[in-house]
Amino acid sequence: METYRDLLVWQKAFALVPLIYRLTSELPPAEQFGLVSQMQRASVSIPSNIAEGKKRGTKKDFAQFLRIANGSAAELETQLMISERLYRIRAKEALSSLDEIQRMLTTLAKRLE
Repeated sequence: METYRDLLVWQKAFALVPLIYRLTSELPPAEQFGLVSQMQRASVSIPSNIAEGKKRGTKKDFAQFLRIANGSAAELETQLMISERLYRIRAKEALSSLDEIQRMLTTLAKRLE
């Protein structure tokens, strides 16, 4: 039986978290309670919701939590784009990873429904 840790989408989302923490360390101290906090929470939310949904035990619940994770991914994507625009951080790798994660979440949720 497969656990959430066996899911490639969870592994990719989990690997994204330290990248986001590194990127947010480049933001100015004035953003500590703004973008930094929001981006870190959104990045942690993605693998956390995948894990919680998988542990719920039903396909319907799992699909719902995958949609929540996808919402967090879209939130993080927007925040990265804002950070690029305002502070010129280089978020290409994170945005590319997020795009892949979002596609995987969408596909998996559709398969469960």
